[in-house]
Amino acid sequence: MTAFVAVDQLEKTFPLAGGGEYIALKGIDLQIRKGEFVSLIGHSGCGKSTLLNMIAGLDLPTEGTVLLESEQVKRPGPDRMVVFQNYSLLPWLTVRQNIALAVDEVLSDLSPEERRDVVEKHIKLVGLGHAADKPPGQLSGGMKQRVAIARALAIRPKLLLLDEPFGALDALTRGNLQEQLMKICDENHVTAVMVTHDVDEALLLSDRVVMLTNGPESNIGQILEIDIPRPRQRMEVVNHPSYYSYRSEIIYFLNQQKRIKQLRARKQGAIARHGLEKVNLEIGFVPLTACAPLAIAKEKGFFVKHGLEEVSLVREASWRGIRDGIAGGYLDAAQMPSGLPLWMTLGGNDNKPMPVVTSLTVTRNGNAITLAKRFYDQGVHSLPALKRMLLETPDQRHTFGMVHPASMHNLLLRYWLAAGGINPDKDVNLTTIPPAQMVSNLQAGNIDGYCVGEPWNLRAAVEGIGFTIATDLEIWLGHPGKVLGVREDWANAYPNTHIALVKALLEACQFCADPNNAEEVRRILAQREYLSTDLSYIQLGDDNPNVCTLDHPMREFAHHQFHGVGVNRPSRTEQLWIMTQMARWGDTPFPRNWVEVLERVCRVGVFSTAARELGTFDVSYKRGPIKLFDGVQFDTDDPIGYLNSLKIKHDIYMAEVHLDAPRVAV
Repeated sequence: MTAFVAVDQLEKTFPLAGGGEYIALKGIDLQIRKGEFVSLIGHSGCGKSTLLNMIAGLDLPTEGTVLLESEQVKRPGPDRMVVFQNYSLLPWLTVRQNIALAVDEVLSDLSPEERRDVVEKHIKLVGLGHAADKPPGQLSGGMKQRVAIARALAIRPKLLLLDEPFGALDALTRGNLQEQLMKICDENHVTAVMVTHDVDEALLLSDRVVMLTNGPESNIGQILEIDIPRPRQRMEVVNHPSYYSYRSEIIYFLNQQKRIKQLRARKQGAIARHGLEKVNLEIGFVPLTACAPLAIAKEKGFFVKHGLEEVSLVREASWRGIRDGIAGGYLDAAQMPSGLPLWMTLGGNDNKPMPVVTSLTVTRNGNAITLAKRFYDQGVHSLPALKRMLLETPDQRHTFGMVHPASMHNLLLRYWLAAGGINPDKDVNLTTIPPAQMVSNLQAGNIDGYCVGEPWNLRAAVEGIGFTIATDLEIWLGHPGKVLGVREDWANAYPNTHIALVKALLEACQFCADPNNAEEVRRILAQREYLSTDLSYIQLGDDNPNVCTLDHPMREFAHHQFHGVGVNRPSRTEQLWIMTQMARWGDTPFPRNWVEVLERVCRVGVFSTAARELGTFDVSYKRGPIKLFDGVQFDTDDPIGYLNSLKIKHDIYMAEVHLDAPRVAV
């Protein structure tokens, strides 16, 4: 089906005074269906209005084309009517005369009586019959904008273009006018494109929201389909079950663009010193107790000790932020869930393989499964009891939170459920939630439980919101929790820096593992720039008696392992298990070239060099076979046979994974 509006490889360049040029938009591709309402959203300077003006024909692209019903747009025309924020009304004409001026010019083939009927119809359409003979100076801002919309619609344009039409109005007027516009567009099947800064306005009015990245060279970063039925009511649309997930998606995108702009502003080229190719690093982390080695390496000077003199720790709210920072080259390295390097390498990120490597296991354990306190009160104290409750309440659909498809939280939660005969894709819902939002979502009743790292299990127990039904000590003792991840091309470009980074964090892991340092580590983690939480929620060593006041079967909180024999060495066996689990649940295919993938992802050599230079006796240690709580032992010699033996699983896909992904400048 031919698009009603087609924007193809559009680029807009502006000349600069010094002879250079500014590329405002680049590579814009957009298809708009007839009768569709599309919003353009992004930060100031991203080129929203520039794109709108080129669709209107008020400006021409430097490269690319804009087509309206297969005809190239080369100039303004009455088939595209623009409504601006500043109304653009002639002050010496009345409401009726402003509208009639446009109608008489464009619809001159109609008789005077017919044109008069068109004007009166549209005055009535926007509810301005009582003010038809007033000049703009006697109208409120909302009334002026209604005149502009009536004038635009009266000439029967094929496409209505709105450039922040309600930005200057008060909240009440804006809301009323949004509802009127929505009703008009629905009843008249108007095709519209609107520029807005208002997330809620975009969600209310749009069929799709097009999100633009920051300039220069702004492009379409994401397009969000708004699957909320019409007609929509402004006060009711917020009750749609998908509303807040849509809203969160747009806000995340906008916040990430803001973060990227900040990182771009302070990011320098590689500064080489002391034999290191790069000493200025941006390292991402998520506020969890597991980020302790990064915080300690910064606060205790281990980065500087190993020559990394200009390290900035970048706090991200979610693992998605870490993923985007690494993928976009804005972060040099990051704390990651242990499966994320493999997930990105296998194409988990929009089916685009991007080789990411890990050379250090930063923490082991530290995760737990928490359920809402009401489950405990109902006698659900174990996995069999949870299965029994689900069978007894088939009409209820329970939702559990996890932090990322590639995280051990997701994989352990799924494994735990499946081992108990619960299909995580059919018997319950799993949803992705940032770690710091787990407790609030549990308290609000949005989820029934979650699997996450500390301190968020401990906090739910202390506050009486939830209880720990299983820790990872019970599910898989010693599993890899968080790892250091860098892009493969970064590791190849900065090999000495990579080793220095591993050395600094390995020494920080040793510091965190020393019980004599526990209180200092806890105080540092509680600071605003790290976890920003109460000190009592952060536990590294012995049980907290405040948590053990619940009757049996209350579990101890999940302990972290920061260092010890074999703790920090990356394991290809563990990565292979993770690979099978991601294939088990359909997140990534199982690669036919899995041996090559593991060798590329798991950089044991880098770790061995770093450990040897530190004098750590961890180099040659190999961990034993993987055996989880259900007694099933993972067969590393036959991963396909292992996958086939699993009773509960998604359809398994196999594919050759090509790892020569395009390089992105870092």
